[in-house]
This record gives sequence, structure tokens and C-alpha cells, in this order.
Amino acid sequence: MAETFDLVVVGGGPGGYVAAIRAAQLGMKTAVVERENLGGICLNWGCIPTKALLRASEINHLLHSLDAYGFSADNIRFDFDKVIKRSRGVAKQLADGVKFLMKKNKITVFDGHGKLAGPGKLSVTKDGKPVAEIAAKNIVLATGARARVIPGMEPDGKLIWSYREAMVPKTMPKSLIVVGSGAIGSEFASFYLNMGAQVTLVEVVDRILPVEDEEISAFVAKSFTKQGMKILTGARVQGVRKGADSVTAVIEAGGKVQEITADRLISAVGIVGNVEDIGLEGTKVKVEKTHVVTDPFGYTGEPGVYAIGDLCGPPWLAHKASHEGVICVEAIAGLHPHPMEVLNIPGCTYCRPQVASVGLTEKRAKELGHEVKVGRFPFIGNGKAIALGEPEGLVKTVFDAKTGELLGAHMVGPEVTELIQGYTVARTLESTEAELMHTVFPHPTVSETMHEAVLDAYGRVIHI
Repeated sequence: MAETFDLVVVGGGPGGYVAAIRAAQLGMKTAVVERENLGGICLNWGCIPTKALLRASEINHLLHSLDAYGFSADNIRFDFDKVIKRSRGVAKQLADGVKFLMKKNKITVFDGHGKLAGPGKLSVTKDGKPVAEIAAKNIVLATGARARVIPGMEPDGKLIWSYREAMVPKTMPKSLIVVGSGAIGSEFASFYLNMGAQVTLVEVVDRILPVEDEEISAFVAKSFTKQGMKILTGARVQGVRKGADSVTAVIEAGGKVQEITADRLISAVGIVGNVEDIGLEGTKVKVEKTHVVTDPFGYTGEPGVYAIGDLCGPPWLAHKASHEGVICVEAIAGLHPHPMEVLNIPGCTYCRPQVASVGLTEKRAKELGHEVKVGRFPFIGNGKAIALGEPEGLVKTVFDAKTGELLGAHMVGPEVTELIQGYTVARTLESTEAELMHTVFPHPTVSETMHEAVLDAYGRVIHI
């Protein structure tokens, strides 16, 4: 006999488990099917453990900069195994927390692979053996995505790494090639650089962090270079040769071909949706470029079947997936939620210096026909940043000159990933420059740079 539920979520990542909790809060009998680990890639192999690693690299950088703060220490070193072990411990702690949340909300968890098996039906298998047959009026697909594999650059677990291998290396490489300079590539490049490796960052387009505002990309590139990183933009990897304990990449850039040899190579060139073997064949679910197509509330076109998160395409962010899960479930429950406003989703990259943004870049705003007012404020003009010893940074705001709408905000510097939410709230509330100017920012804080960048857009900046 099939077990019956009001709603079943396939995938227990940040989209799936949040959707399940919201469904349970709304009184639905709910289940989650997860084939690996609750918390998904983000919690177990992405967002969370990488931040633990990056924290270690920040500490390593700080320990080698003690003189600037009046301290001295000898024989500074680190135990790389302990660094990795701590990262895995952080991930496990939070994964165990998700298990608790499932129990607290009385959500049934099936350990296995979920697959559509006809209208309102789902089959669950583990290692090829049947686990359960489930009946549900509503099925939410939240199977996520995986790293894109480039032919000739397939991860082998030893010399060529995906993000997974890069998080649990057996030894610290002395040199590294990172292919792809999006958030994942830039974070790993920054981590290994700050742990002491020689790093070459390779990007096929003309600048690193290509989704960010051009000024911010240029600022990060300058900072990375100052830290000792080699950056190749407009570059293509033509081939890779493996040695006994090294890898050589043949790279074409600027009309010249060069060979770079390093201990390891990380491939970070995008992701593809996990659309295979989940029973989409014979349904009305549409797949475009490996991602499921949905309406603004997650509906796929197949009765009773919804999809959320990385499975549905960009932006590939955990917080976007979580919010999509809430919207989807509330729509199923008939609560008429607001659809997702993609331009109000903040993006964060936790390299050193950190990068955060929300809304339109200056270039995109102009392309869309906006007459803009742009404000900038450097961290060197901020008392708290100087006191922290972190004076390198920039806040940039983009306003519509006619309406005062905050079109976009872009930040680079220490802990800007914590600050960007101020601008995100402003965009969600449809604030104009007037509300932001009349907001009182506490002193001394780094957040004052946000106020000054708004003032600068209107010729009223104070401290620069």
C-alpha cells in the first residue's frame, strides 16, 4: 500500500527542507525524499563548509599581519587536516540540525532516490532496491544541480578537482589552477591563496566575477593581484596534461598560448540541473538547458508537480531556493503569495575582499533605458574600517534619476555580505533615496559607507 501525503518534496536541500517545513506549518501531512544528506549540497558540500574554510584562511592572513596591530608571534603554522576536519564538523552539526527540524515539524523523511511514477505517485529506491511507494496530491521537485563537467577536464579526485575534492584535500597543494571565476572559483582561489598556495585564476570572459558590476570586478582583480594571485581573463583552456603529481593546462589568452603547471586544478565552470532519472519522461514538464521551466509559483505544467531551487535555473543561490520553496507551498495552499522578484535577491561572494550586490549594475540599468545617478564611497573614508585595519573597499549605489528608485547596490570589502541586506530591505520596501538619506546609521560602523554612497549619488557626501 502506498503511503499518502498532502505534499512530498524530492530533495532535502535549502529549497526542499524549507518548503517541507512551511507545508507542515500550514497543516499539510508532509514528507521529504533525500538520497544523500539532509541540507543538500549547500549545507554539506557548499555554502556552509566553504565558509568554515574561508574563515580559517582569513585567520591565517591575519596571523601573518600581526605587526600592523602591534603584535608579534614566531613559528606561525597550521594543521591542514584540522582545518578540513573543522569544516566537516560545522557541516555535520548543521545537517544534524535539519534532522531535528524534520522531527520537530513531524515531517516524514525517506532515505532514497525519488522518482515520479505516474499522476500523484512517487517511487523511492535505495541502491536499486524499493524503499516506498508514495501517493501525494502535490509533489515538489527540489533535486538541485551539480558541477558542469568540461570534456578533457573531468575531475578525477586526485589532480583535477571539483568543489567536493577541493573541500577535503588530503594535502595542501603548493600551487593551484582555478578555472572559472564566479563565486565558487573566486572563493576557492582566495582560500588557497590565503593558505599560502600559488594560485592562477583563469576566466573565459574579459573580467573575473562577470555577473558583478564592472567596477567591483576590477576592484577585486586588483586586490587579488596585489595579494599575489595570477589572473588570466579572456582565456581558454585548450587542453590539460596530467603528470605523476601535477597537472599542466594549455591556455590561450590574448592571442598567445602558454602552459601552466601546478599541483592541482579546480574546475568551477558552472552547474547543470539534476533533471535525469526523476521521471520527467511522458510528463508535461519542460526542460531547457538542463533546467526545469516553471511559472512564478513553481508550477511545471504537469498537474500536481512543482519545481524549485537550482533545478529551475539562475540565480543558483540557497536563499533563492528557500524563498521559492515558501512561495510554492503558499501558492499550493491558496495563500496568494507575492511572486519572486529576482532583482531583489542579493548575491554574495566570500573571497577576500568580500563581494555583495543586489539589483541592477550601472551598465544594465543604462541598457534598460534608465537615466541614472551613481554614488560611490570608499572604505578609506570610514573610521571603523580604518580602525579595523580593513580600509580597502567600496560601496556603489545606482539610482533612477527621475524617480529616486534604488536600482542597484554593489559592495566590496570586509563583511559586506552582512551589510547588503540593508539595501535588499530598501529595494523590497521600494525605498527611494529620500528614505535612505533620512535613515540614521550608527557611528562608528562600516555600515556608514552605505549612507555615504547614497549621499554621494545626490552630491551630498560628507566624509570624502
